[in-house]
Amino acid sequence: MMTKEIYTPEQWEEEQEAAWMEDTGVARIEEPDSVNTITILGGTDKSGQPENIELTLSAGSITGIVGPTGSGKSRLLADIEWLANRDTPTRRKILINGKEPDSKNRFALESKLVAQLSQNMNFVMDATVHEFIGMHADSRLVKEAKPVITEIVAQANELAGERFTGDTPLTSLSGGQSRALMIADTAFLSRSPIVLIDEIENAGIDRKKALSLLVRKEKVVLLATHDPILALLADQRIIIRNGGIIKIIKTEEAEKKMLAKLEKFDNKMQNLRDRLRRGEMIVK
Repeated sequence: MMTKEIYTPEQWEEEQEAAWMEDTGVARIEEPDSVNTITILGGTDKSGQPENIELTLSAGSITGIVGPTGSGKSRLLADIEWLANRDTPTRRKILINGKEPDSKNRFALESKLVAQLSQNMNFVMDATVHEFIGMHADSRLVKEAKPVITEIVAQANELAGERFTGDTPLTSLSGGQSRALMIADTAFLSRSPIVLIDEIENAGIDRKKALSLLVRKEKVVLLATHDPILALLADQRIIIRNGGIIKIIKTEEAEKKMLAKLEKFDNKMQNLRDRLRRGEMIVK
């Protein structure tokens, strides 16, 4: 007697994906490996002095990176993006889940562990916002792309100051709108479990909402910043000087109380900015 084969949901999905790839000729995009922790093993500063640092960061955490302009914040982000193995100018080493990343993770183009949002986000693609996100969704084999695209545009508009639509050409977006779009896209479509952000405060977006959006996706987030509010929103912050990590400060209760005061002041400043943008006179 013949018996009917029973599929698990995972098996059924794999079979559907395989059939789709056979019909279209598109190669399978590998999922990046899961990341529970990343560990930074110290190298040397610009003078060759050892950092003597071993710092482990967990998924769902925010870590600030602070220091003067030119101190080496972006270099630390680059070391993490490249999954450095004592082969960068700082001689740092990055471990994933306590182990040295293999070449697949270090040099993969499609299943990168790290997504970086740089200070400059300039589009040159002749496409609308909707078309751009749709292409990304297609590349990720998203079966029901329309609601995802709608959500990404909606979330990006929550972050940006001036609203835009799915029909807006990418090249018409401002720097802040571009950054807002890429943050929402990273949160909802990027499978990279590590997110690096370089000076989000310069983008003219709602920085607190941006962090909340990224962290709720259980990613490891590192943020280079000069903003005291962002620095205190982080679970801890790395202090950089002369190209080297000199200190790790965990955000404690006293600083959280100060953060509440800073946020009240920041809300007042944001209100003044909004009034200026609306063309109001600031007389009181």
